[in-house]
Amino acid sequence: MAGTYQVIARKWRPQTFADLVGQDHVVRTLTNAITRGRIAHAYLFVGPRGTGKTSTARIFAKALNCTDGPNANFDVNDPACVSIAEGSHLDVVEIDGASNNGVDQVRDLRDTVRYAPAQGKFKIYIIDEVHMLSAQAFNALLKTLEEPPAHVKFVFATTDPQKVLPTIISRCQRFDLKPISSELIVERLKKIAVEEKIRVTDAALACIARMADGGMRDAQSIFDQMISFCGAEISEPDVLDVYGLVSADKIAALAAALAAGDHQKLVAIVDDCDAAGRDLVRLLMDLQALVRTGLLDAIAKGGRSDALGGVAMTTEQLTRMLDGLREGEGSVKLGLAEKINFEVTLLKAIEASRSRAIDSLIKELTALADESPAAAGPAGTDDSEKKKD
Repeated sequence: MAGTYQVIARKWRPQTFADLVGQDHVVRTLTNAITRGRIAHAYLFVGPRGTGKTSTARIFAKALNCTDGPNANFDVNDPACVSIAEGSHLDVVEIDGASNNGVDQVRDLRDTVRYAPAQGKFKIYIIDEVHMLSAQAFNALLKTLEEPPAHVKFVFATTDPQKVLPTIISRCQRFDLKPISSELIVERLKKIAVEEKIRVTDAALACIARMADGGMRDAQSIFDQMISFCGAEISEPDVLDVYGLVSADKIAALAAALAAGDHQKLVAIVDDCDAAGRDLVRLLMDLQALVRTGLLDAIAKGGRSDALGGVAMTTEQLTRMLDGLREGEGSVKLGLAEKINFEVTLLKAIEASRSRAIDSLIKELTALADESPAAAGPAGTDDSEKKKD
């Protein structure tokens, strides 16, 4: 039946602590807290989109309210855990902070907090996008958050902690969820591909992970779309075509032209990418990432790297090139003539990498000046002797 289809991001949503990818520090702290009976009354999960904030909150709720809980190693088939996963558990209340951001909703919450749990050991309130609450709503929550009943636990999730009142943050245990590495995203997608009977190349998975920018949910959504587009076989060119990406080889060639100062090759590659309908903003980001890799390589090797097409470049040159690329970011993203702005940004980055910093020149001249008295010593003696004569 068409109605029973579930998107990959929902079907493969983490159900246990073991399923959480790339957040080992959070998993370890929460499991230890549950095992040792040191469960705080309020938690704040912070991180970019798609890194597992709400999933972690639900898993934590399962661990607290499972039949033999609190238990970090709960059974996912336990009726209490199943009802939490389905959103039907009476004692686990999920609230969307964006649409329930008024003081009246928080006052209602404050009134219901007093009642004992109906099914589990705790009443757990999960408030997603908590930064969207109004200042009045935050203030209404403060007292309850500071001294909640023993049976109540609050779990907040936000992508923007700067907008959460410091008085709220100070009452919570804060966990920062990190962007997930491309390697871990690829590993997870491979597992999903095997289960879903999809053949996908490593290069295609690397492209998907690159686009996801550290978000597992984004990666799964992209993967889902590629399955709809390609069917049971996905290759790198398919992903490049659908999302307007540039292949890793072409990005490397562009970086090599940048390092060599080859204007003609650079313009030819940009023309080719533009004619193929590639996303130049995304290309600029990928190029920055590659130049940064070269910069880190130069730092590791003591000040010089040939990572960009075999052209030897100093740390200073790579820093200036990366700075030039970053300066042009706004004009490429927001400017009317995207291609022209992109080309100008690349040409400026070449010029920036070729220029010399005035302070480094002064250092070199100073070093030469320090060496010169030793060389000019005898000549100086002869002049003084001549004057005496």
